[in-house]
Amino acid sequence: MNEKFEQLIERAGELLSRIESILPQPLTAPDWSATVAWRYRKRSSGHGALEPVRHVAAMRLGDLKEIDVQKDKIQRNTLQFVQGHPANNVLLTGARGTGKSSLIKACLNEYAAQGLRLIEVDKADLVDLPDIVDVVSGRAEKFIVFCDDLSFEDGEPGYKALKSILDGSVAAATPNVLIYATSNRRHLLPEYMKENLTYTHTEDGEVHPGEVVEEKISLSERFGLWVSFYPFSQDEYLAIVAQWLSSFGVQPQAVATARPEALVWALERGSRSGRVAYQFARDYAGRHGAPA
Repeated sequence: MNEKFEQLIERAGELLSRIESILPQPLTAPDWSATVAWRYRKRSSGHGALEPVRHVAAMRLGDLKEIDVQKDKIQRNTLQFVQGHPANNVLLTGARGTGKSSLIKACLNEYAAQGLRLIEVDKADLVDLPDIVDVVSGRAEKFIVFCDDLSFEDGEPGYKALKSILDGSVAAATPNVLIYATSNRRHLLPEYMKENLTYTHTEDGEVHPGEVVEEKISLSERFGLWVSFYPFSQDEYLAIVAQWLSSFGVQPQAVATARPEALVWALERGSRSGRVAYQFARDYAGRHGAPA
């Protein structure tokens, strides 16, 4: 009888262990000394973890050309943050491939030695943002929570979580955490023509947006700093091409002769962006035997 009872207890313990293994677990702190950047990943079991990024992109502020105004704003805000001064959450919006994400990575490399760290969070995982903030709140380092290519459809849960963290939660803002997000649209939510019908006009001519419009602009307004990026002109595009070709070790005379090919490359891609310039430079340098 005692043997059967012990077996029953053992099986019950095994069952409880299996149940515990599939239940969501509290987010635990990673090894903060392993790297300067992490990705937040959620497994199919529902467990979230901060995974170290072993090879951080070697982007530098000096590598980014023709966006000096935007660079100055982001660099100034990031430096204020690293030095413990007041700084703003940042929304970088505008044309694709113009350096929005690269600028954030370059700032990480610039200020990592001064304690700057980065955590990349996918839009789908923003519902866990409060847990991430809790894990890092007691650290001495400064953390940028990076959301790339951010936009929402109506009803997505991450929208409310991000809105609450930015401004509106009962909890006070954590002084060592800022949100940096990139997006191709300013208001982060889709906008429809019919929503213009919700605007009202007073007798003195004032215009008041309706509740639907107010809701859609309320998230972007919670970012204290807006930085806009614009499509490059042909001369700006060629200047970026020259910079990347030089970085790949292409000789100055070859850089000049590559200009027509760079223009054809942009025409075929339908875009004169920094990303297209970088891709052309990699192709050209590879074809002409430049070292990786």
